[in-house]
Amino acid sequence: MTQQDATRDATQDATRDARQDATRDSARDTTPDVDEVFRVETHGIDPIPDAERHGGAQDLFWLWFGSNLTFTYVINGALAVAFGLSFWQATAVVVISGLSFFAVSAAGLSGIRTGTATLVISRAAFGVRGNFPAGVLNWVVSIGYTIVNTVVGTLALEVFFAEVGLGEGAAVRALALGITLALTFAVAMWGHATVQFAERWMAYVLALGFGALLVFLLPGAETGAPAGAGAPGLSGWSLAFVVMLAGPFSYLPMPADYTRYLPRTTSLKSITWMGALGGFVSSVALGVAGVAAATQTDMTDAVAGAESLLPGWFKPVFLALVLGGSVTNSIITLYSSSLNLQVLGIPWSRARAIVISAAVTAAGSLAALFLTDFTTSLLSFLSLLIIVFAPWGGVFLADMLLRRCRYDCDALHAGSAGAYWYRAGYHPAGMAALLAGMAFAALTCDSELWTGPLVAPLGGADLTLLGSVVSALTYWALAARRVPAYAPAV
Repeated sequence: MTQQDATRDATQDATRDARQDATRDSARDTTPDVDEVFRVETHGIDPIPDAERHGGAQDLFWLWFGSNLTFTYVINGALAVAFGLSFWQATAVVVISGLSFFAVSAAGLSGIRTGTATLVISRAAFGVRGNFPAGVLNWVVSIGYTIVNTVVGTLALEVFFAEVGLGEGAAVRALALGITLALTFAVAMWGHATVQFAERWMAYVLALGFGALLVFLLPGAETGAPAGAGAPGLSGWSLAFVVMLAGPFSYLPMPADYTRYLPRTTSLKSITWMGALGGFVSSVALGVAGVAAATQTDMTDAVAGAESLLPGWFKPVFLALVLGGSVTNSIITLYSSSLNLQVLGIPWSRARAIVISAAVTAAGSLAALFLTDFTTSLLSFLSLLIIVFAPWGGVFLADMLLRRCRYDCDALHAGSAGAYWYRAGYHPAGMAALLAGMAFAALTCDSELWTGPLVAPLGGADLTLLGSVVSALTYWALAARRVPAYAPAV
């Protein structure tokens, strides 16, 4: 072999090796990111490719069932009785309010069509800039409720530690807080697949425990009218509905966060039914437990009140249930808050953005537990935000119906270059409808921080939630002929 031949062969070998390396690198670059349990999710609000979609509608049942197995519904059921309703009247409110999960679940249909988060999709209704204020408030609400749940879970775990002989004091409370935060943050940090996995398996355990709680509380319920009580009046009924519906309404900015991974071929009807049934069953069961407890004992301190009705051996289990329910609910709010930050323009990955939410949650929880008790004030503030989120939900759902869940996915992420920029980033119809609904809600709101001028003429009724109906009808009137469903080019 000549030197020239040897040189040529070496050159060919090097070229072949380079091509193989390039092919291998290209294959690695195009390998789909797999949404796996206990593996950090790499996707955020970017559209999920069809090749990476998986799962089925049954996953939504366990997500919404598990995340709503929270003691909050026991408290809400008890409040309905405190507003003057009898056992059967309060139970009717609990059941009717549970049906609102059909609207919450239906809001997730847009996720399967676009593969992205709810607060990205809502740009179509409000415009890119018009969507920003609601995004900020939703993040505040998500973190606020995560703080409240963390505090409730921490206190329950602290009492549990005391009852099993581990002592009490600041050190024990700090340990309880650390465990509660770790359970919540670890699952939310890993991402979508781990969230669904955790919600499902925690639901199995919590369902057994809360089922036993219902068995203990329901037989002793006083089903007759409260002694010496008259009719609750419009005020009692409306306040009971506001309390029971505030929870489901707070979920409206997040359902698509959990449907965006589902294959496009998934039945839209099954998505709606599975998610709705999950939220309905757990919220109604625990709401009725609260109603039953409130007819038997003082539920001003709901945890202590419910505990007084339970056998001694079950009390540690009950405290563990309160902790578990707080964690399951906090997981989905904390996870969605990381997507929320990306919508607001934080130039970080979802996994890095969630550190911000976790840090704020930890700081708020520390303040509530060790520095000052601001939990009541925080809850009052969060409940007042229904003035914004009821109308926001009305506009979003009306827009989704008008478009039949068909959106220009590229335009949702295109900013000023996309079709959803409208006028200087604002959609006039969406903003006008939102303001109309907010005005109605503010005029008819009856809360600790604000009482609307129409509350007294209405006999004390709180009609805040009807702001969603006002905003939806206003949007429909303004946009019905101008918001066609997106039809992709053939």
